[in-house]
Amino acid sequence: MKREKRVGIYCRVSSNSVEQLNSLTAQVSALTRLTASTPNWLLVDTYIDIASGKAKSNRKSFQRLIKDCESKDLEIVITKNISRFGRDTVEVLEGLNKLRELGVRVIFEQEGLDTADTDSALMISIIESIAQAENESRSENIKWGYKRHAAQGTSKLYNRKCYGYENDEEGLLVIKDDEARNVRLIFELYLRGASIIGVKRELEKRGIKTPTGKEKWSNRTIDVMLSNEKYIGVVRLLNAGEHQEHYVSENNHPAIISKEQFEAVQVEKKKRSNVVKTESGQQRKNKKYSSKKRS
Repeated sequence: MKREKRVGIYCRVSSNSVEQLNSLTAQVSALTRLTASTPNWLLVDTYIDIASGKAKSNRKSFQRLIKDCESKDLEIVITKNISRFGRDTVEVLEGLNKLRELGVRVIFEQEGLDTADTDSALMISIIESIAQAENESRSENIKWGYKRHAAQGTSKLYNRKCYGYENDEEGLLVIKDDEARNVRLIFELYLRGASIIGVKRELEKRGIKTPTGKEKWSNRTIDVMLSNEKYIGVVRLLNAGEHQEHYVSENNHPAIISKEQFEAVQVEKKKRSNVVKTESGQQRKNKKYSSKKRS
């Protein structure tokens, strides 16, 4: 009769949520049944980590598994899949190389990968390919989650604050009076004829600090503020272009600027633009708008 091979099961989940703990239970049960049904395998221990996917989070059970392998207590390590073995490709390959150096056989049950019958270079190539596919899938899932929450109106991005607003105790946007006064001033100065540079000079002359607390304003900051629909209570999410699907929340929060004033600024900005497309598709520059304030 052949000597039994000593087996360790490694399982990992990223949080202690009910969903993740159910996943953990399923992992342990499936791998325990597999070990019990394989001739000449002896289950020595189960190693479980409930650890974040962040690189700095500790994996005590994985470290214990490595020590047991170094002590020759284990000959085979079996895990559900590559993503459970490590949090990223680098960590998976480092752990795999360490165990191979110790002469420990590693089996990824879901992918059907076994270091006992897979060439090292091929194994690395397969792992990198699978990890890339999983990252792409995870990215798509994140995007889908953003879209779902945006469509349902439950996305926290609807209440992401900007200059002129703050979040109340419920996380909703409310007007921050001192900053709102400055927002109104910027719109009023522009409609009175001041250029972006003229608005910048007036703000600095009055000692009004930027959204980040600096004394000097940038033209870009003022320009973006003058086009920010948030100031009329409108939020657009996932707006990647006029032909792309996006979500609009009207009257999402209190307005600082009236819709009429905002639209007047957009008309004025377009009129003052120094880049114009001709019928031939070429571009020419108009005379630069004066930075002097009209009387």
